[in-house]
Amino acid sequence: MSNYNESPEQIANATQGYLMQQTMLRIKDPKPSLDFYQNVLGMKLLGKYDFPKMEFTLYFLGYEQDIPTGTDKEKAQWVFRRPALVELTHNWGTENDDSFTGYHSGNDEPKGFGHIGISVPDVYAACERFAKYDVEFVKKPDDGSMKGLAFIKDPDGYWIEILSAEGITEIIEEHK
Repeated sequence: MSNYNESPEQIANATQGYLMQQTMLRIKDPKPSLDFYQNVLGMKLLGKYDFPKMEFTLYFLGYEQDIPTGTDKEKAQWVFRRPALVELTHNWGTENDDSFTGYHSGNDEPKGFGHIGISVPDVYAACERFAKYDVEFVKKPDDGSMKGLAFIKDPDGYWIEILSAEGITEIIEEHK
């Protein structure tokens, strides 16, 4: 039994203004990762923040069209008010460490994190484009029992679901 005893209205009032802001993925090398997210998936780099004393950099990417100008603080506040960003975290030196084998994607044992999802207007057209860039597919749109959605991998092996709103609702209806 839940220890939470607020009414739905109390919960809504207490959490007003909350926002799903980011999902963080650790990356080995920012060059191929930024290239993939910007040039294959079409995201824009909205913010880059270096932490020299702790030797890591954060990259925030998303599908915003207009990136404002202003002070560094104003731009950072804008970034952290955006919904559904991908945060790529690079711990310095991993890109040059031959013994570093990468991070766990969550899709091998022990399973944990699964994937992020990108909604596109046309899954088949998007996948044709991905194939042109030799993107690794986990599942192509016509594979398996769920037709019309795909899974690809980013340079670090994280899975990305490629879906359309229309296609996924058809899959849900078909598999009820």
